[in-house]
Amino acid sequence: MNRLTPEQGFQIVVEWAQNEIAVVPDFHKRIFFSDEAHFWLNGYVNKQNCRIWSEANPQVYVETPSHPEKLTVWCTLWAGGIIGLYFFKKDEGHNVTVNGDRYRAMITNFFIPEFNNHDVQELWFQQDGATCHTARATIDFLKDTFGDRLISRFGPVNWPPRSCDLTPLDYFLWGYVKSLVYADKPQTLDHLEDNIRRVIADIRPQMLEKVIENWTFRLDYIRAIRGSHMPEIIFKM
Repeated sequence: MNRLTPEQGFQIVVEWAQNEIAVVPDFHKRIFFSDEAHFWLNGYVNKQNCRIWSEANPQVYVETPSHPEKLTVWCTLWAGGIIGLYFFKKDEGHNVTVNGDRYRAMITNFFIPEFNNHDVQELWFQQDGATCHTARATIDFLKDTFGDRLISRFGPVNWPPRSCDLTPLDYFLWGYVKSLVYADKPQTLDHLEDNIRRVIADIRPQMLEKVIENWTFRLDYIRAIRGSHMPEIIFKM
């Protein structure tokens, strides 16, 4: 069997999403987009690296760290707001690597209780293809939780790799947050965490609504260029 090219993978997921929107016009408002990001202590945003696409793994905003310590943060973004933040830490507060066990524990103990507070029918959950997300035990658990409403590599709806153009946390949230959290040059992890929480808390619902509406514009654009890479960051506010 021939493997799909990245362009074909994008066309398939774009057509799927547009078909869902044709049936359920507010479908795009029912997707929880999720992701982690690293925030380096004493880092700064290197805007020369602000690119939405490359043939290799894309990096929308890349910090140039001047200190080895960092925070690893997870959240979900949808039309109704942001769930999170969740900081991956040991009990003593030190940053830890995200593996399958820690990711499942976070989903179980943090996200699911928050998710269940939202009285919206047929909510979907999206994640990228990171190894901790796509371990067999993780996918089985998410299928048990979301059924066919799981958008993920190895899930009922396959999410293509290197999909920054279609992930609001990549094309908007993390870059926006990182452009602000380093403004006062935080010198401790607690200060950095406080900045991250403050910036996220200040994001207004109207901005998130526009971000999600922009997602549908991106579907149209990527379909028109037949799944090719978007040549530049395109964000309509």
